[in-house]
Amino acid sequence: MMPVNPVARRIDRLPACGAAEAVALVDRAGVMTYAALEAAVAAMAGGLRAMGVAAGDRVATWLPKTRAACVMPLAAARIGAVHVPVNPALKRAQVAHIFADSGATMLVTAESRVASLETGDVPADCRVVTDTPEGPPVVALDVDTDALAAILYTSGSTGRPKGVMLSHANLWLGAVSVAHYLKLTPVDRVLAVLPLSFDYGQNQLFSSWVAGAAVVPLDYLTARDVVKAVERFDATTLAGVPPLWTQLLEAAWPDAVAARLRRLTNSGGALTPRMVRALRARFGGADLYAMYGLTEAFRSTYLDPALVDAHPEAIGSAIPLAEVAVVRADGSRADIGEAGELVHAGALVAQGYWRDAERTAARFRAAPDWMESGGMAVWSGDTVALGVDGLLRFVGRDDEMMKVAGNRISPTEVEEAVLAGGEVAEAVAVGLPDERQGQAITVVARAAVADAEGAVRARLRRELPNFQQPSHYVWVEALPRNANGKLDRVAIRALAQAAVA
Repeated sequence: MMPVNPVARRIDRLPACGAAEAVALVDRAGVMTYAALEAAVAAMAGGLRAMGVAAGDRVATWLPKTRAACVMPLAAARIGAVHVPVNPALKRAQVAHIFADSGATMLVTAESRVASLETGDVPADCRVVTDTPEGPPVVALDVDTDALAAILYTSGSTGRPKGVMLSHANLWLGAVSVAHYLKLTPVDRVLAVLPLSFDYGQNQLFSSWVAGAAVVPLDYLTARDVVKAVERFDATTLAGVPPLWTQLLEAAWPDAVAARLRRLTNSGGALTPRMVRALRARFGGADLYAMYGLTEAFRSTYLDPALVDAHPEAIGSAIPLAEVAVVRADGSRADIGEAGELVHAGALVAQGYWRDAERTAARFRAAPDWMESGGMAVWSGDTVALGVDGLLRFVGRDDEMMKVAGNRISPTEVEEAVLAGGEVAEAVAVGLPDERQGQAITVVARAAVADAEGAVRARLRRELPNFQQPSHYVWVEALPRNANGKLDRVAIRALAQAAVA
């Protein structure tokens, strides 16, 4: 692993970044200042220590966006423990797997959640706590910034959730990077709607606090809840994933409320040009940041808002403190316009997968010797290409590319074409086995107009070559989503297979 950037610090010192009486958190219970946040972190750290939690122990939280859920990442880190946030939307079997796989010695949750578990779901040596731990305050100390601070489990859409190991330096530098390129300031209020177990969601807390801004944690049921929260809390910043933007664009936004947002950020899936245009039209006063990332390296690229109108299909260039490159299969640098694997090196690279040496070795490998950062890199498995304009563009995941009549086709390209005319609200393209063509393009979609299939087929006959024409359409009322709100491509593929069998 490369040497840690000299500006790295421990993540548990984050509250010190805001002025003591500035607002750090706002929720239905009221306002929490930075001084109050520091006191809460110190007291919770003391409570964990008093309960016997030691350095290196894993502390799991299975909570909605309560104050305890927001404070725990810093409190556990302050005593050298490792925080394991569990997404409240996960199913019982996934939750039980995370408890067992992480080796958690403590679970902080609510009594109602404990009642939903079955015998054996919580390991016998894991203490269950349903009250907020509090004890003698623990002060922050400067210790090893490479120490493990958190294990973030992926949603498990492609199998059992796997834990990504993040150090203090990973979390701190990720927060510094995002706060910098998003230009967050102490006057901002960040509406945190994404799960705190999601790296993108957790960073809503850390990057806001690095900048001295305020976080507004929100658990929502409908898009209307988000609209009302923007109005009630005067939010300036909103982070989302493409399915959420689809819902928010379908909601009614009073012009005065939409105008309050000054910053929109997207990750967890590419925005289509059509969606970019819709967001720009609805939230004309907001800067739109299109971003690409993966939990193993937190965030890799972003597109400057000044470029989004001219290049809505781009994922941009490297974020601060990251080095990204397009690499051929033989490890050499790809030429301009040539597709290759996105490889991410630098201080944001995680420490691997928890207790999974095999998968760690497959994804975390030495950076090509021509990359400046050197050390360990994340080989993303995503295919991208660098344009003559210096911007990266996403082509697709190697394991999702379709092969039709000898032609290699990106699902993203098909999906963008399907969505471009407005007949379809959401769409995912998958390749299914076909004796004649090798694979047949199948689109699972949600219609936006009557006779959407007839309209979109007629338009695509004019716009796409024969080998890119979808063979089948499967129409649904809602596309499956995973626990982080992203489209669940594994479930969608299974749905497509069942429908065309």
